[in-house]
Formats: sequence, C-alpha cells, structure tokens
Amino acid sequence: MSTEDELRQVEEDLVRLRTENKEVRQQIGELGATDPIEIGSMIAMADDQEQLIADLERRRDELRRRLAQN
Repeated sequence: MSTEDELRQVEEDLVRLRTENKEVRQQIGELGATDPIEIGSMIAMADDQEQLIADLERRRDELRRRLAQN
C-alpha cells in the first residue's frame, strides 16, 4: 500500500470513528435513568474510540510528514 493510500485510509477511518463516537455519546445523553452498567460500558467504549482516534491522528500526521519529505 502506498503512503497516499494509507493516508487516505487513515482519514476515512478517522471520519468513521468520529461519527460513531459522536453517536455513542449522544445515545448516552438520551438514555436518561437506565442501567448504570450499560451506561458505563458505553462510556468506556466511547473513551476507547477516542484513544483510537488520537492514535490515528498521530499516524495521519506521520504519513503527512513522510509525504512532504518526498
């Protein structure tokens, strides 16, 4: 896979994950008084997604630097 292709894939993954994370956070806010274990699980999932987003952003920046050097 070329660097350009990898960068494109990372950017697509970022868009998808940000959208999913936003939807999960909205669902948490809309649940109201429901099962605290379920809410905790959803919060943990959203937090994990945020960490993955941060990792992908670092990867994206690294790929952009690599492309700029060429």
